[in-house]
Amino acid sequence: MATTYLTRTPSSSGNRKTWTFSAWFKRSKIAAGQKIFCVQGDSSNLFECYFNSNDTLAFYHYSSNGGVTDSFLGTNQVFRDVNAWYHLVLEVDTTQATASNRVKMYVNGEQVTSFSSASYFNQNYDTYINWTYEHRIGANLSGALFFNGSMSHIHLIDGTAYDASAFGSTDSTTGEWKINTSPSVTYGTNGFFILKDGNSVTDSSTNSNNFTVGGGTLTKTEDCPSNVFNTFNYYFGAGNQNLLNGVGGYGGTQFSSGSTSSECFVVGNLAFNSGKYYWEWKAISEHPEANFWGIADIDQLNGIGNGNIVTNNKSYVWGGSQGNKFNGGNDGSYGSQIDINNIGMVAVDMDNNKIWLGENGTWFASGNPATGANPMYSNLSGTITPFHSDDYSTYTPSAYYNFGNGYFGTTAVSSAGTNASEIGIFEYDVPTGYTALSTKGLNT
Repeated sequence: MATTYLTRTPSSSGNRKTWTFSAWFKRSKIAAGQKIFCVQGDSSNLFECYFNSNDTLAFYHYSSNGGVTDSFLGTNQVFRDVNAWYHLVLEVDTTQATASNRVKMYVNGEQVTSFSSASYFNQNYDTYINWTYEHRIGANLSGALFFNGSMSHIHLIDGTAYDASAFGSTDSTTGEWKINTSPSVTYGTNGFFILKDGNSVTDSSTNSNNFTVGGGTLTKTEDCPSNVFNTFNYYFGAGNQNLLNGVGGYGGTQFSSGSTSSECFVVGNLAFNSGKYYWEWKAISEHPEANFWGIADIDQLNGIGNGNIVTNNKSYVWGGSQGNKFNGGNDGSYGSQIDINNIGMVAVDMDNNKIWLGENGTWFASGNPATGANPMYSNLSGTITPFHSDDYSTYTPSAYYNFGNGYFGTTAVSSAGTNASEIGIFEYDVPTGYTALSTKGLNT
């Protein structure tokens, strides 16, 4: 959501004592304060559910009446997985006789019980939720501390306290927590269900409690709790770029160059040693010829620090830059550099250890990934992940990647190509037999 937030102000009050909030989210930037759900009359009367800069999760309710915190839960647990979707449920019922039963927090189906600090509402306390204060998702009232990542299937229940089992269940085979896309719940007066299988802020419940986009651009993502698409890894990279400096933007699909001429790089969250995969990227910097794009053996990158993997002739990196190809050295001319607003294409066949690069719908050197003809290299080995590097000396976005979400940054593909696997949306035709790099793609 980056600089995007959603807003709605109820026209009448509902049940302020008993309610439930449920949301699925995927983080793309950590180590920063970020708001998930806020209800706020002013700076002295507010409720917030948010991430602290240390990546703990907090529930906070404060009123100017008495000048005290009405309720607070701060987890000891940290949430730093930028590849996974989390499921959060807040179950509130201030009518309960036992204080600790008045607020319950669940993550991925498990009730959180370990808190650095915990205080609970007085019995029968009226919260700000379901009142006529603004309800905001993805930012605080002043339009700051934005949630950086993706959200899906957001529910607010007015009048009933549900636990996590109303919105998800444990898969009997994998043991993983999985989404219930159509929960059987009673929404009440101010309840809503938004972002159901897309970026619609129209209420999908039996109510008409629609939200509006208060700021930024709300883009649709194919990445969802039941099919996780590749993004760049927040932790595994080198150089001054780090995701703290912007690589985590747009759901973890933006790469930004570093602040010195020393090479910096990022790698994907997903990797593979078999199968056939396709992805795209668009050059957006003023110095696109500095970009190196391709793949790397993730196992060989363990322990690699900052500095010049490509130019130091590492044999576990395959790709192109400035119209040349590299694998253990510069192997000569291949295709062309990707200039601003042009789109690079990557096809990797790990069943036959081949890689192709192309631009704007045409494969370089008369390559044909569908038939296996004329690959750039046919010596791939190891466990492969997307790789991008740059050595341009400014913090500027260099590339937006499309791993199947159908967007480059906030710009949708102009006319989606064919996709034989029916997983993901791309600008150009996906070669026959290839698929998006996603959890479903890995299991096809």
